[in-house]
Amino acid sequence: MGRIAIFTDDPGWHGRQLREAFAELGYASEFVSLTECKFTISNGRFPVQIPGFESELPAAAFVRGVPGGSLEEVVLYLDILHALKAMGISVYNNGHAVERSVDKGMTSFLLHNAGLPTPLTWVLRSREEALAIAESELKNGSMLISKPLFGSQGEGIRRIEKMTDLFWLTDSHGVFYLQRFVHCAGEGFSDHRVFVINGVAVGAMRRRGQFWLNNVARGAKCELIEIEPKLAAMAVKATNALEMDYAGVDIIKDKAGNYTIIEVNSIPAWKGLESVCEVNIAGLLAGDLVNRLIFKETSGVLAFEL
Repeated sequence: MGRIAIFTDDPGWHGRQLREAFAELGYASEFVSLTECKFTISNGRFPVQIPGFESELPAAAFVRGVPGGSLEEVVLYLDILHALKAMGISVYNNGHAVERSVDKGMTSFLLHNAGLPTPLTWVLRSREEALAIAESELKNGSMLISKPLFGSQGEGIRRIEKMTDLFWLTDSHGVFYLQRFVHCAGEGFSDHRVFVINGVAVGAMRRRGQFWLNNVARGAKCELIEIEPKLAAMAVKATNALEMDYAGVDIIKDKAGNYTIIEVNSIPAWKGLESVCEVNIAGLLAGDLVNRLIFKETSGVLAFEL
């Protein structure tokens, strides 16, 4: 029926799950690194060169990873995704969705612009102004989170708790991203990860961290939770605000019992989620891509049973 390109530099467990899911739908899939793709603008050949797809472009592309690198390198990788979409090839999530979510400043803006609760945030260049904001917040009893503008899995994130911590306040290539720390409800540290596919919250878990950072990659424990209607609605609205096919939405319930969205991931992992809930995430993702975007047989309705 066709072949699907899975863009990743580390297929691992998630890659195997996707390959099996696509195979069950009659599609072969190949793992490809975006670092190996290129443009060749010439008559009589495909302008986008993808290893393993020289004679026939993929039926679709699933984005499981976008490598880091210089600004020029990252722009090239995203240009490949944009070009495939322009050529009529479905890209899941597409380049625009990845751009919106990888840029924490734009994510914060789009969530706020959609009327969704997100922490008080500052994105600026001036170190002097960043220090003044941090000092003011600390004096008023609030802690801050300092994050790199681009990044994932908690890399480079610091919590500013006291004045002496300001020594460690660093920029991310000339840009400061500061966010007021949200204290979660209950004991210890926890947040919620809601997995959304094509406008439906298909699974959720609570992540309990060993300290204030709740990433599974950093040792957080996963617990199954029921998806409250309000939690699901917020996650779906956040995914729609960033125009994503699927997403992992991180939400904290604060001490007052209110939900706040802290992050939206366009390339979320789901191994932790599947360890606590009986949902075949790879199967749902593959089914949505094939049935909705390749066949285009549905119109915004989830094309599989939950």
